[in-house]
Amino acid sequence: MFVRWLKFLFSFRKKNSFTRELSHLLGYYPYPLELYETALTHRSQGESTDQNNERLEYLGDAILSALVADYLFKRYPYKGEGYLTEMRSKMVNRQQLNHIALRMGLKKITRFNRADSSLRISHIFGNTLEALIGAVYLDIGYKRTEKWVMKNIILPHMFVDELENTEYNFKNKLYGWASRNGSILEFETIDERHEGGRRLFTVAALLNGEPLAEGKAFNKKDASQLAAQAAVEKLGLSGGEGTDQRIS
Repeated sequence: MFVRWLKFLFSFRKKNSFTRELSHLLGYYPYPLELYETALTHRSQGESTDQNNERLEYLGDAILSALVADYLFKRYPYKGEGYLTEMRSKMVNRQQLNHIALRMGLKKITRFNRADSSLRISHIFGNTLEALIGAVYLDIGYKRTEKWVMKNIILPHMFVDELENTEYNFKNKLYGWASRNGSILEFETIDERHEGGRRLFTVAALLNGEPLAEGKAFNKKDASQLAAQAAVEKLGLSGGEGTDQRIS
């Protein structure tokens, strides 16, 4: 009986701590709490769709994309579709969202398998941020979610003036450099394995058939971008040494 009571007390305090930290992050009391618990639970902690945040991630991704698109449409009344699309991509790409999630303190309250070393190279916190946005939308509705995203994500973390001159599509940059230098650039999947119930891909950037850099991720697109980023850094192109830095 005493052991059971101790377990209950520990569970109660843990839940109270989670609720307090989540409320501080959100700026309001979350309800229903179970919705937010699901949003903050990674697949490594719950396999079924009602136990992890993948469905909420899907919803939050769509909500965030729409809000950012609306923000950019109003901010740049004379810019064309291509520019707006590129800026939206910069604002909501996985790397950017992951950094924002970490700065917001999501890692502390996200439930994931901390023993799974493969998660260290993934963007689970950016995905969790999208799931959290999905939960916020279901809780408080679209209009209030728009205000919450502006106040907590876009204005304090998405520095649009800086992003105008920031490049995230390393593959395009590398392809452009290779073309100007008469080189052949290819990306090849060199390894695929299961880790933690998911497929982990290793993609290599090949320059004239020779390995230049590698990237690992849970999908080939992200892995190839990471390989391209590593190649750009290895070639010293990030500073634009004698190259055209625009994305074609």
